Amino acid sequence: MNADANERSRTADPPSGDVFPAEPEPEAGRGWGDNCVPAFIFLFCAVVTALSLTFEEALPLIVGESMQPRVFPIFLMALIAVLNIVLILQVLRSPLSRRDWEPSVTWSSVALMGLFWFITEFVDMMAALVVVMFLLCLAWGERRIWVAALLAVGTTTIIFFSFDLVLEVRFPRGLLTDRYYG
Repeated sequence: MNADANERSRTADPPSGDVFPAEPEPEAGRGWGDNCVPAFIFLFCAVVTALSLTFEEALPLIVGESMQPRVFPIFLMALIAVLNIVLILQVLRSPLSRRDWEPSVTWSSVALMGLFWFITEFVDMMAALVVVMFLLCLAWGERRIWVAALLAVGTTTIIFFSFDLVLEVRFPRGLLTDRYYG
C-alpha cells in the first residue's frame, strides 16, 4: 500500500516543481502535409523542367563556352528532387510532432518572398537580394544589424560576380545592373 501511495504522489506532482503540469507532448505521426508537400515539390520540379526544355538553344556567339540557358534550371530541379527524396526518407524514419499553427517566422519569410518578387520586378534583382537577405536575417533572429547587413551585401556581391565573371550569365537589367553593365 505504501509503494502504491508513493507512485500516485510521484505521478501527480509535476517533475519540474511547477505549479501547473507540463502540456502533453503533441502526437507524432504522419499527416496530410507529409504527403502533399513532397508531391507538390515533385510536381513543381516536373513543371519547371518541362518549361526549361522549351528554351531555345542560344547561339555559341551569345553564350560562348558557358552553359545553355536550360541547363541551370534543370540542374536546380534535379537537386531539389534529390533533397525532396531525403525529406521523404526522414519523415518516414521519424515522423514529426504536430503543431497547431506555423510560427510567425514562417509567415514573415513567405511575405519576404513576395517582397523579393516586387523589388525584382520594379527595381532590381540585386537590390531585392540585399533587402530580403537583410530582413530574413532579422526575422530569423539575428540581432546585430551590422552582421545582417554584411551578410546581405557580401552574399549578394559573391552571387553577382560568380554568375557574371565565372558562369558568364547576365542578370536582368535593373537600377544597379544597368550601372554595372553600362
